[in-house]
Amino acid sequence: MPHYEDCILYLLAKAYQKAHSAFKMKLAPFGITPVQHLILAVLAEEDFLSPAEISERVVMDGATLSGVLDRMAEAGLIKKEGNPEDRRSIRVFLSPKAKRMREELAAQRKSINDELTAKFSLEEKLLLKRMLKDLKG
Repeated sequence: MPHYEDCILYLLAKAYQKAHSAFKMKLAPFGITPVQHLILAVLAEEDFLSPAEISERVVMDGATLSGVLDRMAEAGLIKKEGNPEDRRSIRVFLSPKAKRMREELAAQRKSINDELTAKFSLEEKLLLKRMLKDLKG
C-alpha cells in the first residue's frame, strides 16, 4: 500500500502550498493577492473584457469573481464602464495604477517561477509544464 507521501494529490497540494505562499510574499509589497495578480495578467493581455470573459479565462465562478473585481476596483487596480455594445453588461480594464505595476508584477511572476524550478533542467521544466497543463485539462 502506497504511503500518503507518494499520493499525487498530496504532492500537488504540498507543491501548491509552497508556490502559493512564496508568491503571496512576493506580491505583498503591491497589496494584491495571487488571484488579483491573475486577473491583472489577463487584463494586461486583453483589456476591456466583460466579467464573464474574465471568469472564463481564470476559471472562476461569477459570484466569486464579482467580489474580487469589486475589491480590485475599490483598491484602484481596475476600472469598470458600461459596454456601449450591450448596455446590460460592463467592461473591465486596467487602471493607470495597475498599468504602472505591470512590468514589476511580470518580473515577480518570472522570479517565483525561476525559484520554484531552479533545481530542474530545461527539459524537466518543459515536461513539468506539459504535465500540469495535461492535468488541468
